[in-house]
Amino acid sequence: MLAMAKPFSFSIAARDGKARTGLISTQRGEIRTPAFMPVGTAATVKAMLPENVAATGADILLGNTYHLMLRPGAERMARLGGLHRFMNWDKPILTDSGGFQVMSLTELRKLTEDGVTFKSHVDGSTHHLSPERSMEIQALLGSDIVMCFDECPALPADRARIETSMRLSMRWAARSREAFGDRPGHALFGIQQGGLETDLRGESADALRAIGFDGYAIGGLAVGEGQEAMLACLDHAPGQLPDDKPRYLMGVGKPDDIVGAVMRGVDMFDCVLPSRSGRTGQALTRMGAINIKNARHADDPRPLDAECTCPACTNYSRAYLHHVFKAQEIISSMLLTWHNLHYYQELMSGIRAAIAAGDLAGFAAAFDQRRQQGDIEPI
Repeated sequence: MLAMAKPFSFSIAARDGKARTGLISTQRGEIRTPAFMPVGTAATVKAMLPENVAATGADILLGNTYHLMLRPGAERMARLGGLHRFMNWDKPILTDSGGFQVMSLTELRKLTEDGVTFKSHVDGSTHHLSPERSMEIQALLGSDIVMCFDECPALPADRARIETSMRLSMRWAARSREAFGDRPGHALFGIQQGGLETDLRGESADALRAIGFDGYAIGGLAVGEGQEAMLACLDHAPGQLPDDKPRYLMGVGKPDDIVGAVMRGVDMFDCVLPSRSGRTGQALTRMGAINIKNARHADDPRPLDAECTCPACTNYSRAYLHHVFKAQEIISSMLLTWHNLHYYQELMSGIRAAIAAGDLAGFAAAFDQRRQQGDIEPI
């Protein structure tokens, strides 16, 4: 147990256009923004030890209500001291509410005003998730940043479906706020919905402002709409949310998605891409993506990225990484995931420095140029 709960706060240190760099303070440490949160869905960042994740520069991890409620179970985890102790991570943790996973992972679900009844993708057992139950689970986990429960339809969807879903999510947001209660040292984020519709996004933002949250997320993107449509939505969505609170773009994304979103006013990101790509033989570098499985790397003595200081780049060649991937050795996932997470944290560090110097546009131009000139393979 923590002796004293430090209040949650957010301060902006510098601005460059719409972009901001600052600091989120929590009871378990500070989060430098813009921030990337590695995804530890089931109380682990796949192929990584927690201390290795911390060594990449990560200030915060993401866990997931849906997966953790199914196994090992929130009540069991509470008995074992909470999520931080359970997974040996003493820095902040944000937990997603489970709404997206109910939509994306369960084929049989019943949606009502009260919540969602669904069958587990693990064993077919039936469960019910409501705003109140989601808040209860996240409290049992001991999450530092809790997400309100929402409904997230896949895109494309017609306007009527988006509108109905958004308004249901706003009613659930109010219930989440009520169920969350007064928990010193813990924060609750509201989630803006509304698809690609500017007016519905505005209505959602107004509803969330009226309820009042410690931070605000932009939900319902990166669900099939494509980068161009997503960035067009981000031209207005962050600015509809309070300026003095953190803005979190959920489930995004690729490095160029992140740069574009920061330039539009986003402060926080999460995505499975760096760890998932590592397990499938893809290294994300300053020059773009490198598919280490390709035969051209078999005799290549160079590192993945000569400027990178991660263990994969300082100690191993592309030829070795190609070999262990083809041989299906576990070290392949470990090294490539470590590299990818290290690259993402270096990207965020560079972005923060560029904003502080007032030169984010120059950073973005150099970022694009290197990817165009480099060893690019599509992600």
